Amino acid sequence: MEVRIGVQHVSREITIETDMTADALAKAVAGAMEGATFDISDTKGRRVVVPSGSLAYVEIDEATKPRVGFGSS
Repeated sequence: MEVRIGVQHVSREITIETDMTADALAKAVAGAMEGATFDISDTKGRRVVVPSGSLAYVEIDEATKPRVGFGSS
């Protein structure tokens, strides 16, 4: 699932691929609004932490897009 995170006063958004469900992401965003940070990990194990006061938006895209490149059979 692709997630795009907008940060206030930053022109580029953060785009990550995660294995979390849409419901789990929605709960994480809601928790971030009550807490101090929005914390999420991507499919490669990298972690993104955004202060909740700087969070502009979180866009959750459930549709998986096909990858471009060579695959192994």
